[in-house]
Amino acid sequence: MADLNTGGIAQRAQRLAEPLAAQLGLTLWDVRFLKEGALWYLRFWIDKPGGVTLDDCEALSRMVDRPLDEADFIAQAYTLEVCSPGIERELTRDEHFAQYVGSLVTVKHQGAGGKMIETVGALAGDKNKQITLRFKDGTEQTIARTKTTTVKLYDDFEEDEIADEDLEDFEEE
Repeated sequence: MADLNTGGIAQRAQRLAEPLAAQLGLTLWDVRFLKEGALWYLRFWIDKPGGVTLDDCEALSRMVDRPLDEADFIAQAYTLEVCSPGIERELTRDEHFAQYVGSLVTVKHQGAGGKMIETVGALAGDKNKQITLRFKDGTEQTIARTKTTTVKLYDDFEEDEIADEDLEDFEEE
């Protein structure tokens, strides 16, 4: 069976689509080529100041469709999707972490004994692939990005409205 090199496909698709997205005033938030069930998807997440509309998604889809077919670097059948990263956008790239320093995030990560934990805190920084979260009481926790499954913006940006249990102090491991 041939190596599908799914990461390479996403990178090539990103290089192809970035200038097209820029022509539309959009930025590519993320690109992934993944299999869900029996189907393959090439998914582009786009962003722009003021938010993304359905028309933006349709415009990029139409603009990128032919160049993808002409480049012909995806061997199997796939579905092309263009969507918004949404309000709870997942932070995946270094530039995402830099852009959202100071924002509240939800981090799903591996804790002691391999148990998965969800932690909410203010993103204080991301250096050397280490995420630092700051909590209301001023304490901080550093988590290796390799130990995380997802890092997403918290769904309510008003810190005063966040329940104290959402910002629990971390336990030293």
